[in-house]
Amino acid sequence: MREPLFTGVCTALVTPFLDGKVNYPMMEQLLRRQLDAGVRAVVICGTTGEAPTLTDDEKVELFRCAKNYAGKDCMIIAGTGCNCTSHTAALSLSAQEAGADALLIVSPYYNKATPAGLMAHYLTVAHTVSIPIIAYNVPGRTGVDIPVSVCERLSPIPNITGVKEASNDISKITKLCRQCKDFTVWTGNDELIVPAISLGAKGVISVLSNVVPLRTQSMAQAALAGDLDTAAALQQELQPLIELLFCEPNPIPVKAAMRYIGYDCGSPRLPLTELSKENKERLKAALDRQ
Repeated sequence: MREPLFTGVCTALVTPFLDGKVNYPMMEQLLRRQLDAGVRAVVICGTTGEAPTLTDDEKVELFRCAKNYAGKDCMIIAGTGCNCTSHTAALSLSAQEAGADALLIVSPYYNKATPAGLMAHYLTVAHTVSIPIIAYNVPGRTGVDIPVSVCERLSPIPNITGVKEASNDISKITKLCRQCKDFTVWTGNDELIVPAISLGAKGVISVLSNVVPLRTQSMAQAALAGDLDTAAALQQELQPLIELLFCEPNPIPVKAAMRYIGYDCGSPRLPLTELSKENKERLKAALDRQ
């Protein structure tokens, strides 16, 4: 069986803005904080990184700068998926050339591809690049659920290494781990870190770890080590914060949280807006309890 690209926590990093532009010095601060917490993989330009509002030039520059800063200390996973296969392939190749270590490719959104279309999409990209690919299933945003059968068919492809499963279907984690033996499964849901790992997942691509990277890492590593009592206790302690980080569409709450803990990453780009006043107060109260 192939070794996982990473185990434990991979942070889906927010994209910091200043006056509407990417704030690269702040991005380096965010990366430094992740490295200091022992996180050794981050996603740049994923959902949490507001990929749909970034230009291709901004994305490629983010990939390049993140890799130049992190070097060999952290795996840079580039979010390059979109709803056009040729565009995804071209951006994926640019990410590879910019130094990205791997790719996170969301299933095509809006188009509602069939299983055959999903297969063709991922195979086209896999044949375009040589670095590893993680498929990204988030049906609540894309409108399409990648079936387990498609993951089974993708799993023998040498550079398609696994799936970020961000549905709320815990039984699907079970099926993926059982039926896709040479395919790593990571949950994309912070509230399912411990349950998913207990079923065979190798970790999480996390929003929570932007805010509390050390505790998120401790929870995942305890679960991977089989210390489920410790892991479950941390999952329970962090659950109120996790719920508030998704009280409005991601990354609205996490950007507010980052500002509150001293890392001003700016406002989300439109059409996302600032966190509501009521939720801001609830989030601050939860952070004060951490």
